[in-house]
Amino acid sequence: MEIILYVLKNFLLIAIEVLDIAMLVRAIFSWIDPMAEGRLLSFLILITEPIILPFRKLCEKKNWFVGSPLDVPFFMAILALFLVRFLLLMI
Repeated sequence: MEIILYVLKNFLLIAIEVLDIAMLVRAIFSWIDPMAEGRLLSFLILITEPIILPFRKLCEKKNWFVGSPLDVPFFMAILALFLVRFLLLMI
């Protein structure tokens, strides 16, 4: 049982690391060329948007950060990933 938990924990940590990198690259793309299109950007959106979308919906529902020039749900998603990583490392 310990081996299964160890493998699951490490798999989740690797998945979070990949998501962090994908979100960083997506952010860089949005700063360089906000209207960019392409396979890489489409792939990055495909894998990162499921993490960001709940925060977007929450902010829209509560009317938080309306008119903000920053993509606050994006930052909330990154913070959530950091929190999950921290909790996994505490186990």
